[in-house]
Amino acid sequence: MTRSLKRYLLAGILGPVVAFMLLNAFSVYHQALQAADTAYDRTLLASAKSIGELLEVAVDQGQPRLRSTLSYSALEAFEADMRSRMYFRVSGFDREMVSGYEDLPPPRVWEGGSGPYAALVNFYDDVYRGEPVRMAVLLQPVAGLAGQGMATVQVAETLELRHALARKVLLDMAWKQGVLIALIAAVVVWVVQRGTQPLRELSRQWQSRPEDDLSALQTGQAPKELWPVIEAANAVMQRLDRLLRQQKRFVRDASHQLRTPLTVLKVQAQSARRGDLDPLIALQDIEATVDGATTLANQMLALAKAEQLRQQDVSDPVHWDRILREVALDLAPLMADKHLDLDLQAQSCRVQAHEWGVRELTRNLLHNAIRHSPEGAHLLVRLEAPAAYAVLTLSDEGDGIPDSLRPVLFQPFARGEAPAVGSSGLGLAICREIVLACGGRIQLENRVAQDRVCGLDAVVSMPLTRAESGGPT
Repeated sequence: MTRSLKRYLLAGILGPVVAFMLLNAFSVYHQALQAADTAYDRTLLASAKSIGELLEVAVDQGQPRLRSTLSYSALEAFEADMRSRMYFRVSGFDREMVSGYEDLPPPRVWEGGSGPYAALVNFYDDVYRGEPVRMAVLLQPVAGLAGQGMATVQVAETLELRHALARKVLLDMAWKQGVLIALIAAVVVWVVQRGTQPLRELSRQWQSRPEDDLSALQTGQAPKELWPVIEAANAVMQRLDRLLRQQKRFVRDASHQLRTPLTVLKVQAQSARRGDLDPLIALQDIEATVDGATTLANQMLALAKAEQLRQQDVSDPVHWDRILREVALDLAPLMADKHLDLDLQAQSCRVQAHEWGVRELTRNLLHNAIRHSPEGAHLLVRLEAPAAYAVLTLSDEGDGIPDSLRPVLFQPFARGEAPAVGSSGLGLAICREIVLACGGRIQLENRVAQDRVCGLDAVVSMPLTRAESGGPT
């Protein structure tokens, strides 16, 4: 299910807010009940004191007895409205029933005065006739000519009025918090709408672009938070643009370079069919043309693959010394045909590169060195790892690089004035793409002795793995 940013922010912001407000409402309700108890307990205390002031001491069978003529109607002045009811009970000096409701629960164990009132009064919650009530118990001293003692006055009030007041406070707070939640939700929706406007504008820019327009997007007035997205999109479009240009160049080069050998092949086939050439010679010419076209096609595919290496991450380290020995062994027949004296010095090293690229690079450079070396020459191949890079040096005794070829040395299809048979001019371009894809360097320099070129040094540097270069693993 697709997640909406608007719903996510609403849930993320309103969820904790609503939870906090519910907890706050619960707390406010109980605080309102406590405040109502504090306020209405004054009424209970006043009523208890009024009852106590109406008590008197009389003599009954020679003993002082408490007497009260108070009626229930005397408490009506203390009732706030008809929603609550009050009950009372007066107990004498010996806890005997004097007046009021006889079934009113007896007072709890006295723990001294409580609350903010400076009187011998105790307040607590109780149940009377199945209803919750608030009870006030007052110890009232009573004195008269007949004697003196401590009377106990109990006044109970039902809780309807207190709960009504607490609910009113809660409702007053609830609708205000409801308005606040609605305001927060509206602000979140508005902010998300405004905040995502640059994204919608960016989407419209992409949709309105021509299909072949892969130019970079401008940050413009976009918020800084969108810059990483725009930069990533620009990086993707740059890679797509590079891939498309490589594809177009490959198609262009293939159509241009393969047209010539195919035309030559057609002419040779027609000549053989007309009998202009001896059949054996015609077949040899056709075979040579097919071999050249095959070499050209293979090298063009290798160049395209080398260009794609830049888009791939290097995975496993490559043992360059092992690959060098394997390639030298594969090309040994070519060196034997020219009676070359090979001096191979390979130090064990691992490079952070693509195995196919390292093998193709090594094969191309060694093959070029063999091809340009004179008969019976000395060929030095040295691989060493002096620092953070592995360095491969191939030193031949050929004619070197002419000055006319140096400006276009690594460009595709660049050849000398007298190219070797079977040369397509792609070998150095392939080597350059492989080296750049692996983060290395390649140099070709003429070796000069006594003011004359006596050979060519091809030097390739490739980064070692972190373990071998001494870097962090």
